[in-house]
Amino acid sequence: MTTTPAIETVGLTKHFGDVAAVQDVSLQIGPGEIFGFLGPNGAGKSTTIRCLLDLIRPTAGECRIVGLDSRRDAVEIRRHLGFLPSDLALYPNLTGHETLRFLANLRGGVDWAWVDTLSERFDADLAKKVGELSSGNRQKVGLIQAFMNRPEVVVLDEPITGLDPLVQLEFHSLMREHVEEGNTVFLSSHTLSEVERVADRVGFIRRGHLIAVERMTDLMDKALRRVTLEFAKPVPVSAFDGVEGVHGVTAEGRRLTAQYEGSMAPLLRVATAHDVLTLASSSVDLDEIFLEFYRDEVTEADAADHVEGAPAPVGERA
Repeated sequence: MTTTPAIETVGLTKHFGDVAAVQDVSLQIGPGEIFGFLGPNGAGKSTTIRCLLDLIRPTAGECRIVGLDSRRDAVEIRRHLGFLPSDLALYPNLTGHETLRFLANLRGGVDWAWVDTLSERFDADLAKKVGELSSGNRQKVGLIQAFMNRPEVVVLDEPITGLDPLVQLEFHSLMREHVEEGNTVFLSSHTLSEVERVADRVGFIRRGHLIAVERMTDLMDKALRRVTLEFAKPVPVSAFDGVEGVHGVTAEGRRLTAQYEGSMAPLLRVATAHDVLTLASSSVDLDEIFLEFYRDEVTEADAADHVEGAPAPVGERA
């Protein structure tokens, strides 16, 4: 397997006038991994993708895909790339099959036996005109075209939009098979459960700044959980001060909520000193884990954005 990064950005910066949409993002993604790219609306995810694909030009910095410069080698990169945008637009009067044939011809041809396999796996109806398809079935056509040339790098922006759960599972299986062959998937998604399920590493971007990049296994080791306790009488938040692994304790009346990492035992020792009526536990979302463990970096990014006075640019939705 090659050691050349499948995707690389060095100091990637993109300004829209005085607005800093992406600021000094440096990132390396290797062959054979699924990389999850997370962040709230307006964080800079789609701007980063557009710069990678040479759909817009960066203000500063470099982008490379399979070692090729995104701007200078844009045509050659298309031979190695599959892409599904978040705002997929297809010709409504073409059938799904006609759409794929048109796109395949632009690529110089594809293996149609592989296209048929993808169509069967996604249970795609390619006989109907695209304009007559539901959003989920249009998304299937988009996924097929992204994978039909067996690309070394696939960039997917909100790929499971409109897909039913069974198709989502098939899609996740396809991604895993794809990277096991040494290829790479760059997955930008708001669906945290999807990223948690399939990603090898994740990056979190906020206000244009790349806050952190972590292996998923490392994140899960320090994942926070949330517990909600109801007591017979109100218990002060201060009762949990200094308790090992406990964070962010809040109270409202007789109900108390806390986040914890590791064992619940230290929290329970304090709680059961009082009259506990009910207890409920749940996992904390992945973005909350980032916000908890990288609070200083998040604060720094927010402060930089406040100083620059930079609202999210028009059209930057992800």
